[in-house]
Amino acid sequence: MTTSAPIGVPEAFAASYGAHGPTERAWLAQLPALGAEFLDRWALRPDGPARYGMASLVLPVRRADGGPAALKLQRAREETRGATAGLRAWDGDGIVRLLDHDAATATQLLERLDARRPLSSVPDGTEALEILAGLLARLVAVPAPPGLRRLADLAAAMLDQAPRAVRALHDPDERRLVRTCAAAVAELLGEPGDRLLHWDLHYDNVLAGEREPWLAIDPEPLAGDPGFELLPALDNRWAEVVATGDVRRAVLRRFDLLTEALGLDRARAAGWALGRVLQNALWDIEDGATALEPDQVAIAQALLSR
Repeated sequence: MTTSAPIGVPEAFAASYGAHGPTERAWLAQLPALGAEFLDRWALRPDGPARYGMASLVLPVRRADGGPAALKLQRAREETRGATAGLRAWDGDGIVRLLDHDAATATQLLERLDARRPLSSVPDGTEALEILAGLLARLVAVPAPPGLRRLADLAAAMLDQAPRAVRALHDPDERRLVRTCAAAVAELLGEPGDRLLHWDLHYDNVLAGEREPWLAIDPEPLAGDPGFELLPALDNRWAEVVATGDVRRAVLRRFDLLTEALGLDRARAAGWALGRVLQNALWDIEDGATALEPDQVAIAQALLSR
């Protein structure tokens, strides 16, 4: 029986997430009662204002013993099921620790980190990149558990979609670039890798902690090659890349730092990073875009110029 009062849902989160459609709005309507249910089930009490991301609500809580934690409420989807499996496999090594979870609702009880201090707050870009690279190296050292989405399947689907999608682009040079990215993926398709990938590790998905100075959050686990992990670190803090006055050199400097930290073959890593550019292009085209994002073009051109 639920005895806790329903939790409050921030209006901005309700508006942004509810805009996706009726399924999301129906989940939002159930969210206050769902939160109250898990406060009771896991003997938690709220300990501060809720925070939210693109598709989840996170409530700071205290456990029965007084220890801090974070209650994460999210819709049960393929991505969220994989997140739980990934967090269990990593077991807190370089990433937030999973304390408890409910498979039916995808609700998670997590180690509490400092949401006010993301890695993006570190002013020195090189220092931030080195921290991110160190976390990535630890995360991809773990073999993927069974049942996760596989890069092999995603890559094959991208290659099927690319010929039709590329026609939506107005610029012939951009069409050629997407075809080149697809060709790079096709060459690697037979060896897609078996590492446990975070799939979205950028500076705002790393928070300060007490157990370790920095820990990753919000994985969307995937079984595959670590080269597919690199693009977020290449294009985040893009203004800093542009400010160098030499975009190609700055991109390759980031790429070399990352591949060295992860011990990757650079040619193979470049191919899978181009695969990530392809994926972003396909997503944008699906959303109605007729041109590629300039940073994606610049990164692809830099990697192809190696």
